Amino acid sequence: MQFEHLTANWNYPTNIRQGIGRIAELASCCKELGMQSPLFVTDPGLVNLPMVEQALKHCAEQNLSCGIFSNVISNPTLENVIEGVQMFSSGQHDGVIAFGGGSALDAAKAIALMVGQDRPLWDFEDQGDNWKKVIIDKMAPVVAVPTTAGTGSEVGRASVITDTKKQLKRLIFHPNMLPAIVILDAQLTVGLPASLTAATGMDAFSHALEAYCSNYYHPMAEGIALEAIRLVKNYLPRATINGDDLEARAQLLVASTMGATAFQRGLGGMHALAHSLGALYNSHHGLLNAILMPYVLKANRSQIEDRIERLAQYIGLSDNTFEGFIRWIIKLRADLSIPHCLKAIDIDASRKLEVAQMAVNDPSASGNPIDFSQQQYCKIFEAAVAGDL
Repeated sequence: MQFEHLTANWNYPTNIRQGIGRIAELASCCKELGMQSPLFVTDPGLVNLPMVEQALKHCAEQNLSCGIFSNVISNPTLENVIEGVQMFSSGQHDGVIAFGGGSALDAAKAIALMVGQDRPLWDFEDQGDNWKKVIIDKMAPVVAVPTTAGTGSEVGRASVITDTKKQLKRLIFHPNMLPAIVILDAQLTVGLPASLTAATGMDAFSHALEAYCSNYYHPMAEGIALEAIRLVKNYLPRATINGDDLEARAQLLVASTMGATAFQRGLGGMHALAHSLGALYNSHHGLLNAILMPYVLKANRSQIEDRIERLAQYIGLSDNTFEGFIRWIIKLRADLSIPHCLKAIDIDASRKLEVAQMAVNDPSASGNPIDFSQQQYCKIFEAAVAGDL
C-alpha cells in the first residue's frame, strides 16, 4: 500500500485522527465535542502563518466563532495561562483548540483546565492527590493539533508551566487534561526548520528512551517506546535533510505521540535536568534532552545495560553493545548538528548545586532507574557542560 493513502482513526490513548489533510476535519471535531465558539490557542510564531489562517477560515465556514489567543512564549508561564483564561471568559468561549508546538499545547490544556476553577493553578501541581481538587465539570473540552513532532503534549494528561517567581517548571496534572480529539496531520509540520525538526525529534526520542529505561512496570508502554525509538532512528535524519518528506514527517509525528504515550511508565534524569535548565536558562527543551542524553545514560549504565543492548538489537544497530548504542547516539546528534555539550549553548557549571537540587526535586526524577542524589546530578551536569563522556 502506498504511504500517501494511509489514514487511520485510533482511540488509544484518546481519539486520534491521523493522516495527511485531516486538518480539514477540525470544525467537525469541535462540533462533535459541543463547541460553537472555541478559543484558538497558538503561539506568536504561528498565528500569522497560512496554516492558521486556513484553519480559522475553515472553522468560520462551518459556522464556528473562534477567538484567538497567541500570547504564549516558549516555556509557557503562569501569566500566559491567566491571560488565556481571561480571554476565554470574556469571549464566552465553550472549548479550546490547541494548535502548535508543545508550548502552545501545554498552555492551551492549562487554560482549558482553569476556566472554571476556584483555586490557583499551582494548587493542581502533580503532587499527592492535588488533582482531586479540580472541578471536573468546569473544564473545557480540547481538540489538539500538534505542528511539531516532539513533545507529544497532544496525548498528555499534564502541562509543564514555568513559575517565573521561583524559576522552576511545575507539572500541572489531571487525567481529564488529555485532549478529547487529536488531529495528526503531517502536512502542518512541513515548514519546520531543520534545527527545530532535529531538536523536537530528539525530544520524542528522549521520551521513549526514558520510558523504556524506567523501572516502573508497564509492559505496554515499554513496547510502544521500543517502536517509537525505531521510528525516530529511521525517519528523523530523513525529515531533517528533506523537510518536504511527508512520509518521514508523518512517521515522526506518530513517534512523538507514541513517546508521550509511553512515558506513562515514567521519565528520568534527562527530563529532571532539562526541566531545571529550561526554567533557569529558557533553553529549548528538546535540545537540552538531546545534549544530556548520553551523559544520563552513562550514569544509569549499571541498571540499564541489558535493556539498552536489547533495544540496540531491536532497532538494528550493527554494534548492539551499550557502548555501541552510545556511539550511535553521538553520531546521530552530530548528523543532526546538535551540540555535544551544554557549554555550546552558553550554559556553564556556575549554578551546578542549584541545578542539581532542582533535578532531585523534579517529578520526572522518580522514574529514573537510579535514585540520583544532588551530588550525582551535579556530576552528570558538570560532565554535560564540559562534554566529558
